[in-house]
Amino acid sequence: MQSTTYDTTPEENSRAILVSLVTDEVKRSGIDPVYSLEELVALADTAGVEVLSSMSQNREKKDTRWFIGKGKVQELKLIADELGANTAIFDQELSGAQVRNLEEELDLKIIDRTQLILDIFAQRAKTREGIIQVELAQLSYLLPRLAGQGRNLSRLGGGIGSRGPGESKLETDRRHIRGRIDELKRQIAEVEKHRAQQRQRRIKSGTVQVALVGYTNAGKSTLLRQLTNADVYVQNQLFATLDPTSRTLELPGGREIVLTDTVGFIQNLPHHLIAAFRATLEEVNEANLVLHVVDASSAMLKDQMKVVDQLLQELGAVDKPQIQIYNKKDLCTPEQLELLPEDDWNLRLSAYDEKDLEKLLNRLQEELTGGTVTYRVPAARGDLASQLYKIGEVISQEFDEEHIVYEVRLHKGEAEKYAYLLEEYKI
Repeated sequence: MQSTTYDTTPEENSRAILVSLVTDEVKRSGIDPVYSLEELVALADTAGVEVLSSMSQNREKKDTRWFIGKGKVQELKLIADELGANTAIFDQELSGAQVRNLEEELDLKIIDRTQLILDIFAQRAKTREGIIQVELAQLSYLLPRLAGQGRNLSRLGGGIGSRGPGESKLETDRRHIRGRIDELKRQIAEVEKHRAQQRQRRIKSGTVQVALVGYTNAGKSTLLRQLTNADVYVQNQLFATLDPTSRTLELPGGREIVLTDTVGFIQNLPHHLIAAFRATLEEVNEANLVLHVVDASSAMLKDQMKVVDQLLQELGAVDKPQIQIYNKKDLCTPEQLELLPEDDWNLRLSAYDEKDLEKLLNRLQEELTGGTVTYRVPAARGDLASQLYKIGEVISQEFDEEHIVYEVRLHKGEAEKYAYLLEEYKI
């Protein structure tokens, strides 16, 4: 069974009202509901939705039938009628029953935050791998909600929230959908196997890998493009990059490394997406060094860094050597800049400043190489000379009676694996 390629062009102009429910549970989670709603506006804009208005409600807990209170539902209906909205987007995840109840009462398309993010990923997926991962995440999300998707499914070309699997797939029985999920998981397993083989080849060849991670729209793709001249999509919007991109980067000493851009993180990232994209995100686990790119100009900088750290923890990559890159310093106020640390593990920069990029390259050179070491080996031991060239860059060599003295700038990854073979010849 082949993966489906989706038509991601909306066939209707989605005009939406955004809705946020602030419960005691939300308050305990530490999520700022005001910022989360602002982020939902940006997500909607990225998905091509016209946002007409927003509203929020404070409740002790969510209403099991309506999610928001019944009175708030009536208020939403009045606002939607007045503004001519055809969609309501909720900042939290809804159950299938809640979607059905709200659609019947409001005569609007009902979308939640998770479905909106999935829709954006469906727009962004271009490679076969990305399309498989998105479809798996969509179907995993929709399967338990089929009972609440009736009206959404009846709206042909429904635009936002209807990309991906589509009407014909979701109207089939659950058995077919579960079978499709099993097939997609099998294809993902093949992707994982292929990636594992690629990683093993890179490890054997001594390739050094550096992974760019960070909150969405922190500037990872811009940094990759500026450092490597990569032809990558760069846009000031959330999730501009979905498919991971790897490029070769030459360090000042001539050493080449592989720099990989990964999909951006976001708070409340759907767990279906994390599961589906795990094969892609495993690249972070295999990196020799992680560059955590932060939007230094963001008022929510600390919260965004916390989200990234939590997801790295979930991926098992939190203990990787990590340099914080405080990007977009040119957009910061002097007061913001003063609060940013600056040392070996914290760099302030602008991706468009050549001197800042040079500073980053020198820091990578320093971290990814193991310094300079001198070896004195027998001239007749060609095998040892070959080993020296393997663990680093030979800077100079001088003959000393029946020996040759080599000065070697070590390559950190290879030196950690093979330098012990030359330990007795070190001087």
